Amino acid sequence: MPYLVECLASVEAQTIDPERIEVITVDDGSTDGTGEYLEEFAARAAMPVTVIRQENSGGPSGPRNVGLGKATGRYVFFLDADDRLGPEALERMVAMADRNGTDVVLGRIEGVNRGAPKSMWGRTLDRTDVFSSNIRYTLSAQKLFRRELLTRHGMRFDESLWTGEDALFTMEAYLRADGVSVIADYTCYYLVGRDDGKHVTKSGGYELRFDSARALMRLIAEHLPAGERRDLLMTRPLVVTLLPQFGPRFAKDSEKVRRRKLELAKPLMDAYWTPGVARRLKVEERLRLHLVAEQRPELLVSVARFLKDKKQPAVLLERGGRRLYLAYPHFRDAAAGVPDSVYLAEPREARAYPGYREGGAGSLLRRAARKARRMLRSAAATGGRAAAV
Repeated sequence: MPYLVECLASVEAQTIDPERIEVITVDDGSTDGTGEYLEEFAARAAMPVTVIRQENSGGPSGPRNVGLGKATGRYVFFLDADDRLGPEALERMVAMADRNGTDVVLGRIEGVNRGAPKSMWGRTLDRTDVFSSNIRYTLSAQKLFRRELLTRHGMRFDESLWTGEDALFTMEAYLRADGVSVIADYTCYYLVGRDDGKHVTKSGGYELRFDSARALMRLIAEHLPAGERRDLLMTRPLVVTLLPQFGPRFAKDSEKVRRRKLELAKPLMDAYWTPGVARRLKVEERLRLHLVAEQRPELLVSVARFLKDKKQPAVLLERGGRRLYLAYPHFRDAAAGVPDSVYLAEPREARAYPGYREGGAGSLLRRAARKARRMLRSAAATGGRAAAV
């Protein structure tokens, strides 16, 4: 409360036939009048409403699992009490899933007084998957899921996790789904920033973040053998969940906390940090994670301070502009011993810098063809002279 009032109003405003909706609400031990308001809503709503009241569980996983256990519809959608739906959200998402036979539908998310994921809303996609799009960067639970998919695989939210439980659930759904749809041209979900800064999902301390990263990495590894596809998905927990623990805040951490963070990260980096993951990252991301993998806190602190001060690295172009290095701290420092390859920008990052000339397979083929033509001309010239003699 009072966010719940607008949340439920957005449910009542849905354009889909009310008889096609069942609303299952779980009051997880609220003390602000939520339970009473839910009972009032159930008494007047045009659609059937179930109100479940229970002792506080401490997190969102338990209530979601209770609600999921009561659901009977073909699809389920998890709506947080402080957010709201666009009026046509359920109608559009159900139609999309029915039309394409997909198991998960992502509706465009917009932030209200807070940030929201953006990279996956470039265009509407009738059918895609977690490898062919940026959907891996939105792992919140606010998606439309085909309930048969969830029941077939016995999927539930992990109640042992205090943060990141939705990422685990949604990634598993992506991996198991027979297709995913994306609605990019209509805002289906409004992610609301509360005035008090508190949200349904707890933020938790840094150790809980490592628990979340560990669980997500393990899930990905269980579903995918080592290789390109696993590397692609591993970038998500590494960059979104683990990397922030080694950003500017690391420079302010106590020595004890720094040691503990590196201790928690070590088995994860040993198991999942690969060249295939490294080359998919920006230079500063790659550098930090390289130093984490190498357990180099003294070098990592200076990088964290560099980022904290919002400094920009010097740019070094080599090989006629086809190689671009970003000289973050310790670049070509013999004492540090960080390989040049860590600082080498991949084309997607390097293109932003003047003077960079993209190489790539096409350029290599063109250079090979030019070399072959020179060799042929040289051979022809030599043969001509021999004939003249």
